[in-house]
Amino acid sequence: MLRVVTASLALAFSAGAALAQSVGMATSSPGSIYHSSGSAIAKVAREKGGVNVIVQPFTSPNVHIPVVDGGEVEFGLANVYELGLAVTGAEHFAGKPHKNLRAVFIMYPLRTAIFVKKDSRYKTVADLKGARMPDGFASQKILLPIIDAAYATAGLTRKDMTPVLTASVVTQANDFIAGKTEGFAFALGSAKVQEANAAVGGIRSLPMPNTPEALAAVRKHLPLAYLRLEQPGPRNPGVLEPMHIIAYDALVFAGAKAPDEVVYGLVKAMHESKAELAQAFGPFALFEPAQMAKKIGPIEYHPGAIKFYQEKNLWPPKE
Repeated sequence: MLRVVTASLALAFSAGAALAQSVGMATSSPGSIYHSSGSAIAKVAREKGGVNVIVQPFTSPNVHIPVVDGGEVEFGLANVYELGLAVTGAEHFAGKPHKNLRAVFIMYPLRTAIFVKKDSRYKTVADLKGARMPDGFASQKILLPIIDAAYATAGLTRKDMTPVLTASVVTQANDFIAGKTEGFAFALGSAKVQEANAAVGGIRSLPMPNTPEALAAVRKHLPLAYLRLEQPGPRNPGVLEPMHIIAYDALVFAGAKAPDEVVYGLVKAMHESKAELAQAFGPFALFEPAQMAKKIGPIEYHPGAIKFYQEKNLWPPKE
C-alpha cells in the first residue's frame, strides 16, 4: 500500500487573507473519475482558496480510505455508499469501522453505466447472459455491488456471466480494450471511458429499466442509489439515446484531524467556483453548490464544513 504522509501547516493569517496550506487529497488511479475530479479540485483550490492540494493517487477508495482515517492524508474522494461501509465496518471493511472519517461536500452524482462495443450484439443488460464480464476486483471491492445492482435490473447475477478476474476499475477497462471482456462498468465522463471509446471504434451504454421494480433491485445492493436520465452528448460517450442509468453521490471526505480552517477554506472555494470546476472537469457541471451537504448518515460532517454551511443557511442538511 502506498502511504504518503503530508503535513498540514496551519499558518496564521489575518482576516480576509488567503490560506497558505499544503494538504494531500487521495484519489483513485489516473484515468479514473476520482483522479480527474481531485485534479480539478486541486486546481481551483490553489487559484481560488489559497489551499495547495496535492493529488495522491491510490488504486482505489478501499485502499485510500484507511489512509485518510489514519491521518496520513487529509482528504479523499469516494462515494457515499462505500464511505458508509467504512464508517460502520461493513462488507469489505468488516470488523474494522473507520471512526475518523468526516464528510466535507457532495461533488456530483456518480453515474455508472455498463459499456459494450457499439457494434456488439448486446443491446440490453439481459443480453449479457453468458458474456465475458469483469469480476473479482481484488483492489476495488465497491465495483462488485455496483455490477450486482446493474445485473439485478434484468434478474441476473454475476453467476450468469463468464467471469474474467480483474483488479480495479481501470484494469477492467484495459481488459475490455484488449478484447478480454465484452463489457465493463465505469463512470460517465471518465477519461478512461473516452479512451475506450476511441480505442475500440465506439462504445454503447446499456440502459436500465426505469421502473419501481428495477430501482428496488438496485437498492438491494446500493441503498443510496437512484436511476437518472442521461442524454447523448460529447460529455457522455456511449450514451447513444436517452436512457436511465444507475447514479449515486460522490463526495470529498476528510480525516477527523484535518484542520477546521483548511476544510472551511476548501468548502468555501468550491462553493464559489462551479464554473471553474466544470471547466476543469466536465462532470462538475452537475455540481450543485446549494446541495453540498445532504443527509448521508451514518457519516458525520467535518466541523470546518459545518461552520461554512451554517453561514450559508445550508445546515442542517436535507435529504
